[in-house]
Amino acid sequence: MRKPIVAGNWKMNKTEDEAVQLTEDIKVMLKEGINADVILCPPFTALSAVSHSLRNTRIELGAQNMYWEEKGAYTGEISPQFLVNLNCNYVIIGHSERRKYFGETNETINKKVRTAFKFNLIPIVCVGETIEEREKGVTEKVVETHVKMALKDIDEKSCRRVVIAYEPVWAIGTGKTATPQLAEDVHRFIRTLLSELYSKDTAEVVRIQYGGSVKPENARDLMEMDDIDGSLVGGASLDTSSFVKIIQESIL
Repeated sequence: MRKPIVAGNWKMNKTEDEAVQLTEDIKVMLKEGINADVILCPPFTALSAVSHSLRNTRIELGAQNMYWEEKGAYTGEISPQFLVNLNCNYVIIGHSERRKYFGETNETINKKVRTAFKFNLIPIVCVGETIEEREKGVTEKVVETHVKMALKDIDEKSCRRVVIAYEPVWAIGTGKTATPQLAEDVHRFIRTLLSELYSKDTAEVVRIQYGGSVKPENARDLMEMDDIDGSLVGGASLDTSSFVKIIQESIL
């Protein structure tokens, strides 16, 4: 059985004080513990404070992005070593917003994935198609390219630790959600692809999340699908009650 994994991507929201308050509220509501991996991904400016708030809890810390070099003349970038020093265990890589607004490519995403493993960070690798690509019927082709390129030169041992987040771009922040069966079809396609790239055993170990307007109302229906192992939550992760309810609904 793959352990459920729910990550909250706070994007460019929450000041340091607000981030700490949200973290403390989540801690209170999860104080009895829960059989799932829960990751909070605040903005960089709040990582240190949230890291401190999460001490002695089972909730883990993640970053929303990083650069592929450890140090150097890269103004405005964040080193993976910085994340390690702040006790980050996870890092989101290749989110569609990074692709759309900041010019990230399959090649740069692969560099980041390889660097994440070098620093013992677990990459949450985002893949997914736009509405135009879905309407053209090339969803599987797009997702296959994203997965293959992100995992280029990644060995099987490392692949077993990766988390893949299927996020149909047309469902991110739009209120639209892929039906559970539609999401399951793509998740199953990804798992089959991993089996071909590595092995069936590895494919069965890798956790695949769904992201795209996940809410308390649809979390359980999504998680009831065989190949959906959790969710990468955007807007709903900014509300304590909604986020905790999604986590609770993810434990079947």
